Amino acid sequence: MIEYLYFVVLIGCCSLVVYLYTTAWLRFYGIQKQLRRQGIVGPPPSFFLGNLSEMKKMEVSSKMAPRDHGSVLEDYTKTLFPYFDQWRKDYGPTYLYWTRSRPALYVSDPDLVKDISICVSLDFGKPKHLQKVQEPLFGGGILKSNGLIWAHQRKIIAPEFFMDKVKGMVDLMIESAAPLLNSWESMIDGEGGTADIVVDDDFRSFSADVISRASFGTDYSRGKEIFVKLRALSKLMSKPSQLFEIPYSRFLPTKNSQQIRRLEREIRSWILDLVKERKERSMAFSEKDLLQSILESGDITQDSSDCFVVDNCKNIYFAGHETTAVTATWCLMLLASHQEWQDRARAEVMEVCGGRLPDFDMINKMKTLTMVIQETLRVFPPVTFVVREAFRDMKLGNLHVPQGVSLWIPIWTMHLHPTVWGPDAHEFKPERFARGITGACENPHVYMPFGLGARTCVGQYFAMVELKIILSLILSKFTFSLSPRYRHSPTFRLIIEPEFCLPLIMKRL
Repeated sequence: MIEYLYFVVLIGCCSLVVYLYTTAWLRFYGIQKQLRRQGIVGPPPSFFLGNLSEMKKMEVSSKMAPRDHGSVLEDYTKTLFPYFDQWRKDYGPTYLYWTRSRPALYVSDPDLVKDISICVSLDFGKPKHLQKVQEPLFGGGILKSNGLIWAHQRKIIAPEFFMDKVKGMVDLMIESAAPLLNSWESMIDGEGGTADIVVDDDFRSFSADVISRASFGTDYSRGKEIFVKLRALSKLMSKPSQLFEIPYSRFLPTKNSQQIRRLEREIRSWILDLVKERKERSMAFSEKDLLQSILESGDITQDSSDCFVVDNCKNIYFAGHETTAVTATWCLMLLASHQEWQDRARAEVMEVCGGRLPDFDMINKMKTLTMVIQETLRVFPPVTFVVREAFRDMKLGNLHVPQGVSLWIPIWTMHLHPTVWGPDAHEFKPERFARGITGACENPHVYMPFGLGARTCVGQYFAMVELKIILSLILSKFTFSLSPRYRHSPTFRLIIEPEFCLPLIMKRL
């Protein structure tokens, strides 16, 4: 009898393996065949690993190769993601590759990018495997959710970053900038009029303070403590290969995964404690900040309400803090490298502000500074890729995309595309934005520092105003140049930031 049961179990297991293998193989072969008919090919994949083995080999070779730390506007995706650059040369601007059983289309064709940008279907969203891999940092918040859940979240969160709300945040941004400015002045005075200052962490502290005040109102000091843990969590999860990891691999008993789970629990506990305190005094709380809007968002169960609040607080912190801080860093690096633009931007700030603190009307008049920020976002976009997955068979322009295929658009590569931006695409030329984004290039849809299409960042106005405030204050008080210690090496840590930080030689005006 026991032998018979073993035999039945064995036959059942074998049948299941054959079924799964056959199903997976048919899908694997079918997707390649369907795309090949449309002229799309790619590197030959293996059945179990796809192209991962080749990707890892090329990544190791790239790390071992000598790097040119002096070429400021080189497309560093060639170094960080060398396989994409090589395959684009081999297979053209659009090609198919595989990460294990996951099919992906690399898309650098401007016309196809335009077709993707105008797709508003809820069946076209953020890849499910990235949701799982990056769940500790983003959960089910607005950055990674899809469908009706994402639409509901956007409806609640987007109005908090409309221009009329942002207009009222200028004063809090100036207040948040004061510690940074005072610290730099003290360092310069203490070192005899010139100081070598590393600015990266100062910008992170400033941006964290701004988003904390905007999100948590009078609870902003507690919010900043949450940020410290989120920063530690993002560091643990910020490696290029993390984009292609197996979902749920964080549950393996490694030191890294244990630290990730611990921080995830601590962040959740901190946010829920803050929410509990807010609810207990809600009758006496008249201030309407982002947290209050989320808490008043509708009748949902306690468990789903907790997840909704926790996940979106984490999302707003990452999107509203990390990207703005690193953009401010790149702005100063470029202004330090191009003294003529630093002088022009400073002259505009002095003329518009007339020695006063900037207000909303003043920063709207700063056209030169706006061009500098837009050009910085072109040559150093903080986000590396726009990624979408087709949750059903879809047609994007003339391309039929099978269900389950994800599309990867390399933002940095598109921003430096000579056929789009001209032969000077690899030069820092803010004047290209003199007539706005639509006048800067023939295909304005490929300019996507804040994302693409229906899922464009809800906080882009907030980020632009914050950048104008901090940069105008710095330009009105300091002159700066690159420190001899600076080594130019953009690196991937979920966003693109200076690998060795940004030290500047600072002087007071």
